[in-house]
Amino acid sequence: MTRVVLGSASTGRLRVLRNAGIDPLVVVSGVDEDAIVANLGADAEPGDVVTALAQAKAGAVHKVLDPGVAADCVVIGCDSMLYLDGELRGKPGTPEQAAAQWDSMAGRIGLLYTGHCVIRVLHGAAAHTATQAEVTRVRFATPTAADLAAYVASGEPLQVAGAFTLDGLGGWFVDGIDGDPSNVVGLGLSVTRRLLSAVNLPIGDLWAANPVR
Repeated sequence: MTRVVLGSASTGRLRVLRNAGIDPLVVVSGVDEDAIVANLGADAEPGDVVTALAQAKAGAVHKVLDPGVAADCVVIGCDSMLYLDGELRGKPGTPEQAAAQWDSMAGRIGLLYTGHCVIRVLHGAAAHTATQAEVTRVRFATPTAADLAAYVASGEPLQVAGAFTLDGLGGWFVDGIDGDPSNVVGLGLSVTRRLLSAVNLPIGDLWAANPVR
């Protein structure tokens, strides 16, 4: 029975998988994201950046798995960033940076890139690896100054890619999207299904092995 391992602390990604019938084991990678981005260089394509981060996270988690889990599992790693004005934007980290980011993207369209990596692990070894980036167009509303101040004060935008969520408080300020909504949350079901298929794992088998109770 193949255990699904989610290499992320994101509650949004966990919720996507659970809502889709899979209750994963969560193992946080702890990789140095800034160092990976710096090594790729300023000219790296957005899709390549998020895919490299996703693969690094999945790879780091694979290395620390309990032997019992590593006997038969699949590790899923993801990373999301917003592309706007020719630059990738991750988690703002501070209220000031979150407010400034919203000032720059309100009323505009941004591209939310999510890199995905699945590693099929058998007997402790990485038997197969598949990666892909997915992009979704996000049409942002223009929140009032009072609404934006309240949103920043909530703390939500500080620790999420692009300083917004689609499935949380930030959803009030998204006018629409073009593409897979689960990709905006941080784990695209469509692309993840294709990657799991590429490593010979049917969704039905994973439902049976990782039921949500």
